[in-house]
Order: sequence, then structure tokens, then C-alpha cells
Amino acid sequence: MNRSASKQLKWTSCIYPTATLADNADMSLPEFEQFVFDACFLMESNPIHAWERLGGIQGEIVSFLNYKRHFRIIGPHTDITFSTENRLWQNSDGKRNMPSGEVFTSPVEESVNGKIYFSYPTIYNGKNVEGISLEVENGIITRWTAKKGKDVLDHVFSIPGARQFGEVAIGTNKRIKKATRNILFDEKIGGSIHMAIGSSYPETGGKNVSAIHWDMITTMSEGQIIADDELIYENGRFKNKIFNL
Repeated sequence: MNRSASKQLKWTSCIYPTATLADNADMSLPEFEQFVFDACFLMESNPIHAWERLGGIQGEIVSFLNYKRHFRIIGPHTDITFSTENRLWQNSDGKRNMPSGEVFTSPVEESVNGKIYFSYPTIYNGKNVEGISLEVENGIITRWTAKKGKDVLDHVFSIPGARQFGEVAIGTNKRIKKATRNILFDEKIGGSIHMAIGSSYPETGGKNVSAIHWDMITTMSEGQIIADDELIYENGRFKNKIFNL
């Protein structure tokens, strides 16, 4: 992560459409292939221009968010607060992850308080995990439940550093319209947010260290983001229309 943050290490993460991934996403292989092509903007007349446009808008979002310090995310079964003081938001616009489409940072570790429900199912080490609810006090996850796969959470939260958050992010890729149980796609869903337990990305200024970095994702279709007492995001869209892709 340090080599990546300093740009000594260049990398790209992507997937090839396979029958297993299609099955996980409840799609046929041809449907999943089309889904992947759309998510990567490959069906656009000029894919490079499409990614450049997204990168420009997300750059404006990052500049706006970097002036904010205190955040509150509200939604069904969710009310969580955190600080991003002395942290930096980053623009993920297709130069590493493909597909991409998110802005992300690391919360100040001990500042996270409240509860959050993650509505999208996921697969961790081959096991289905669904309906994750977390409760947090002064940055430490103190209680966790899941509709399916609680034993996975029990194991993961025994790993050092896993009970703190290393990332918070807003997904912006409107071409991704459904969850696939594949984090590379699901964390980018337009109108979603995610928080990752475990290790922080050094380029954000985060300090948490762990062998785990697990993105947990939820829809914001009935949610709000409040920053420094200003409502900036509601029902899956930024209040500033310029930011909506």
C-alpha cells in the first residue's frame, strides 16, 4: 500500500467475465459479459472520453469534500458519524480499478461512532455474507450481526486492526445498477456508499494497519450525507447537480 501510495508500484485490478462470476451475480454468462462491458464504459462511442469526464466531475467532488471535516451518514438502520480532519479524499476514475467510479478517504480512526447497516450481499473467502449490521464506539466495532454469515464476521473481527475502519467512500458509476457479490463492481454502484474495515490507504492519511481490507456496501436510495451540518447528498444523489453524473 505504501509503494502504491508513493506511485512506486503501478497496478490495475480488473476481472474477466467467467461462468462462476456470472452465477454469483445471478446472470447468464452473456448477460454478465454485457454488464462488465457497460460498467467499464466499453460500449460508449469514446470510452476514454467517458472516463475523463467522470474523472473531471469526481475531481470537483473531491475538492468540495476536502473542505469538509465532520460527516454523518443516515439511512434505514444507519446513523453513523466520523471526522476526516487532516485526511484527503481521493479520485478513483479508472486509472487503477477497472471499472471504477468512486471518491474515497479514511475516517479519523477513533472518531467513528454510531451504527450502520450494509444492504448489499457479498462473498468473503467463498462464503455468502448478507445483512451486516455494525455498532461502533470511538472507532471500535463493538457489536456485529448478519442475516447470513455471522461466523465469517466472528473470524474476521478476531484479526488485529479489523474492528476499525480504513475507508469510507461514495460510489458514482451509474452504469452499475445492481449488486453482483463482486466488490470491484458493487462498491462503485452509483447511489451507494461503502465503508471498509481494516487497513487504510496511506494516500488518504489513514493510519489503521491490518491484514484485512473488506469493503461493505449499502444503498443510499433512502439516505442522507450531512457534512459540517450541511445536507450534501440525499437519496443517492449529490445536492449539487453539477456532481451528478
